[in-house]
Amino acid sequence: TAAVWTGDNAAHWSHLKVAVPMLLSLSVTGISFVGADVGGFFGNPDAKLLVRWYQAAAFQPFFREHAHIDTARREPWLFGDDNTRLIRQAIEQRYSYLPFWYTLFYAQEKNGVPPMLPLWFNFPRDKNTFKTEDSFMIGNGLLVYPVTEADTNQVSIYFPGENTVWYDIRTFTQHNGSETALINVDMESIPVYQRGGAIIPQRLRKRRAAMLAIHDPITLVVALDRNNEAVGELYLDDGQTYDYRQKHQFIHRHFTFKNNELHSTSLDPTAKFETDAWIERIVIHGYPKNPTRVTIHSGDKQAIPLHSYQDTTQTLIIRRPGPSVTADWTLTIA
Repeated sequence: TAAVWTGDNAAHWSHLKVAVPMLLSLSVTGISFVGADVGGFFGNPDAKLLVRWYQAAAFQPFFREHAHIDTARREPWLFGDDNTRLIRQAIEQRYSYLPFWYTLFYAQEKNGVPPMLPLWFNFPRDKNTFKTEDSFMIGNGLLVYPVTEADTNQVSIYFPGENTVWYDIRTFTQHNGSETALINVDMESIPVYQRGGAIIPQRLRKRRAAMLAIHDPITLVVALDRNNEAVGELYLDDGQTYDYRQKHQFIHRHFTFKNNELHSTSLDPTAKFETDAWIERIVIHGYPKNPTRVTIHSGDKQAIPLHSYQDTTQTLIIRRPGPSVTADWTLTIA
């Protein structure tokens, strides 16, 4: 249950690259809260290596920038405004996914499944994943491909899973499973894709610390599979105490999208954590058409939230639907 890192690495591109198979090896042997020192413990990374390391580590369980006392200072603001911006983007992206990470770590405590996984764990019938060690999964929802070479503008990515669809989290571009694609890359980010069929909770408001966001609203990102269905979970507690064990001070929600309806139900009727968090936004990728009406039912209340639709990416955005994260509710799309 303690955080573990890969040891005293160095500021080399090869050490950034080898971090992925090292962390996956630790994960599958039961040591799940793992990471590699961002930028390398020894040596002095140049700006490009440091940016790429932040972008990769933001999607790994233990996210720490750490170095030997005799190395040069490497705070993010010491590498020029543009590199500072890129590092800030990576850190903000990490914070936005903290509800997803927290849910995965709860699952790890309950059933032992680590949050960082090799591709074959989720796709055991896909033999092409058996030797893959340059990319990895976060839970069953995100596929991450770190950029580990200094001067590259294109990478080859294998998308696992027959009849699976993958959505670029930045552009919402769709890719088919069981196919390899050449993906253009720049310094703005690394390739990350949400699996069709997964619902991922995020917090999009920017805070200076995770605990300041503990009661902030939630955005649900729904990526539809080939059958226009998806499932996901959200776990929340106070983030500090063991009251979730002793006093049932937590919530554990289950989300399902099927037949044009999104449902939120409780996975544990004994849960009784009180929070001001509410559903601020619902983003649905892969929805085939612009709906005429969106309605949300929560208890005896009914609301018609605003929505917009992007034809080019098949993305439906529902703004301020409003229910508490603790409530049972149903969103109906017509």
